[in-house]
Amino acid sequence: MGQRLFVPKELDASEPRVAASPDTVKRLSSLGFEVYIEKGAGTLSRILDSDFEKAGATIASAREAAKADIVLKLRRPTSSELSTYKKGAVVIATMDPYGNEAEVAAMAKAGVTGFAMEFMPRITRAQSMDVLSSQANLAGYRAVIDAAAEYDRALPMMMTAAGTVPAAKVFVMGAGVAGLQAIATARRLGAVVTATDVRAAAGEQVQSLGAKFIMTEALKDASGEGGYARELTDDEKKAQAELVADHIAKQDIVITTALIPGRPAPRLVTKEMVASMKAGSVIVDLAVERGGNVEGAVAGQVVTTANDVKIIGHVNVPGRVAASASLLYAKNLFAFLETMVDKEKKELAIDMEDELVKATMLTHDGSVVHPNFKDAATAASATPAKADPQVAKAAGGTEPGLEVAPKKAPARKSAAKGTGTAKTTRRKAAPKADAPKSGGDT
Repeated sequence: MGQRLFVPKELDASEPRVAASPDTVKRLSSLGFEVYIEKGAGTLSRILDSDFEKAGATIASAREAAKADIVLKLRRPTSSELSTYKKGAVVIATMDPYGNEAEVAAMAKAGVTGFAMEFMPRITRAQSMDVLSSQANLAGYRAVIDAAAEYDRALPMMMTAAGTVPAAKVFVMGAGVAGLQAIATARRLGAVVTATDVRAAAGEQVQSLGAKFIMTEALKDASGEGGYARELTDDEKKAQAELVADHIAKQDIVITTALIPGRPAPRLVTKEMVASMKAGSVIVDLAVERGGNVEGAVAGQVVTTANDVKIIGHVNVPGRVAASASLLYAKNLFAFLETMVDKEKKELAIDMEDELVKATMLTHDGSVVHPNFKDAATAASATPAKADPQVAKAAGGTEPGLEVAPKKAPARKSAAKGTGTAKTTRRKAAPKADAPKSGGDT
């Protein structure tokens, strides 16, 4: 009998993705695992139960989790889910631990070995396991599609006998993974694209995609260690803000992508900048779940301001391309899990000295082991934990693009409130059809 691997249906109503695909089921089976998929787990990602069965999986109920040696998920397990896992089970997911230290402590108390996929180091060996990049790529693409849907004009220039339709002007703030994909997508749709980033090296990448790179001369370069950006000085922040304020007023669509794991999203667009934009302009805030880059953005809503600018604040943007996102995420999980399997014995054999394990392991053997969370989790476990909500906010584990190196700090808990420029016109993001009615948290 091989070790049991279980993939549950995500409880969070805002999460349509699934942590396996027919392809990864075949590969997991070849490693010696008995793969069980919860009934309906892949439905919202266009993967039917029959597709999983043909690949070699067994369709089961949620109760199968109690027998599982390994659980693959999108989001951190809720307290109700943890109560069903057996002690010693390995849980791999995007854990969103910053600001959720009590939940991390609960995982340790449950005795599970938890791995946070968003902590995967950005090294050559781990490229195929980088969930942040795989999901951010799709977020950048979807941001442009969402903007185009709200923008009531054409994006490409069109020359007709009746006249010329000018190309839309798109401004992308942040040239990380999401930003670069947004640039590429907007260019394919025929828009005139400009982009900015505080790292000078990003300029070459932007220009290679056919966009114009803008950067204030007062900010020579803010590149830091590991490809991240360093903190800007007050003078640099002022110069960058002045550049953005002047440029943004001329744009039709603005997409912001600055999201920092473990910290509130940096404010890039003020209400004054929004007020300077033309009526009918559109802003997409990919960092709205962490407080937002745009003043006035509201998580899960499309806000229309007093000057008729739409601010899109969709949550879980990769989930808006669930079928594609699930395939990539499943491959990320398989690539990581495979490194921990003894190919001869065909069983899990975790090497505690492996750099990938050290970087991603949150809990093990009843303790919080990640150095960033040991002390905080201990303190959190000493106070009564809040009741675990049935439907949680969308994942903060996704990363539309990094601007500053991550630091240990509490994450902003709620999205920015509406500003004086906002009307009462706010519409909620369209719910996913047939979404599950109860949820987990990450």
